[in-house]
Amino acid sequence: MANPDYNPLTAEESYIIENKGTEPPFSGEYDDFYEPGTYICRRCNTPLYNSTSKFNAGCGWPAFDEEIEGAVKQLPDADGFRTEILCASCDGHLGHVFKGENHTPKNTRHCVNSLSMKFIKEGN
Repeated sequence: MANPDYNPLTAEESYIIENKGTEPPFSGEYDDFYEPGTYICRRCNTPLYNSTSKFNAGCGWPAFDEEIEGAVKQLPDADGFRTEILCASCDGHLGHVFKGENHTPKNTRHCVNSLSMKFIKEGN
């Protein structure tokens, strides 16, 4: 039974957030999107990333070099190689984090599925 405190999800969103799926590269609405605002968890509305930490990594998914403090947790991925990132509030799957790629001075890339997030425009 779905948690009544969570937003309803489409089948596609559920596949990503609840079943740790991945949307196809370059298909997400936020991949090439650079408006000022905040990205929140699509399932529970927790603020995850500020637009100021978003950058173009050319990887096909939205990329951020820093999460909002305490909003994202990192766990070893089931594949044994990557590090999964999840919403710290609801454990919804966001994507993966990669370090050491030198894309930004913070040397971190949160590779996030667009379907895991909603965007709230600055001022709203």
